[in-house]
Amino acid sequence: MTRHTPTNLHHLTSKAFALASLALCAFAPTAMAQAVFPNKPITLVVTYPPGGGADAMARLIAPKMGEALGQAVIIENKPGASGQIGALAVAKAAPDGYTLMLDASSFSANPALYPKLPYDSVKAFKPVGVVALFPNVVLVNANFPAKNIGELTAAARKSKDAVSYASSGNGSAQHLAGALFESAAKVDMVHVPYKGGGPALNDVIGGQVPLFFGNLASTLQHVQSGKLKALAVTSAKRSPILPDVPTLTEAGLKGAEIYEWNAVFAPASTPEPVIAKLATAFQQALASPEVKARIAQLGGDIQKSSPDEAKKFIDQQINQWSRVIKERGITTE
Repeated sequence: MTRHTPTNLHHLTSKAFALASLALCAFAPTAMAQAVFPNKPITLVVTYPPGGGADAMARLIAPKMGEALGQAVIIENKPGASGQIGALAVAKAAPDGYTLMLDASSFSANPALYPKLPYDSVKAFKPVGVVALFPNVVLVNANFPAKNIGELTAAARKSKDAVSYASSGNGSAQHLAGALFESAAKVDMVHVPYKGGGPALNDVIGGQVPLFFGNLASTLQHVQSGKLKALAVTSAKRSPILPDVPTLTEAGLKGAEIYEWNAVFAPASTPEPVIAKLATAFQQALASPEVKARIAQLGGDIQKSSPDEAKKFIDQQINQWSRVIKERGITTE
């Protein structure tokens, strides 16, 4: 049996105390950082250029998040490669809650469109929340004979090239919406890609191409002016902005719910207490009267989702678009 003299006991006690102190010192900075988070401005990386829809959403919610957190939320645009440049920067950022990302619904299509993404869309990020869901509208030129979805699908079934639809380019939101519509309706249509949504929409209005799957916010004025006919909305329920326009389900077409959306993400290893604080501030921002009014004006449906619920939705979107892209053989070329 080992016998400890008073001197040995003192030495052992001192050593144990020193080890405990080191452990506390190692733990304290992390615990302290989380306890006082945030103690400096937060950067919100927007993966698209200034002036677009994603940028507008970021600039709408950032000030309100800043108010809730007690620190400024600074927007930094890092556009390029369908959001990949900004996403890669955030994936590599320190997971401390001070670098966030606001991305668009293209985030969910990119894994299938770009098999060699420089990050793992599922594993590299942790959602803070989804801002809102914005339905598309199935639009046709004012002179196109189809008055409803039934007549549109009947026209498309006459032959493979009977109906064409315009988009802002291969792999774009409009292209994917058209492809999902084709799968649900069991029709084949001609995709006409343009270099941008503006030229595509102009040619639909002008009658060069009859069909367009457009974002409600950017096409509403053309529906109201009579330049375009809205045959259906792609949401689960009717839009308050277009209450007389049926949903695709009401029009007899199931399995084609289509939304454009924006979400806020943090790097995957961000501590849960930090995510919780960010999520609370995010939901407070969405609850502000100014944010609610603007999103309603754009036809969006604000999402009161937890980080876990947001992840479940985004994973579902990734799976949905992966299936559609594979089935329809869609590429960005």
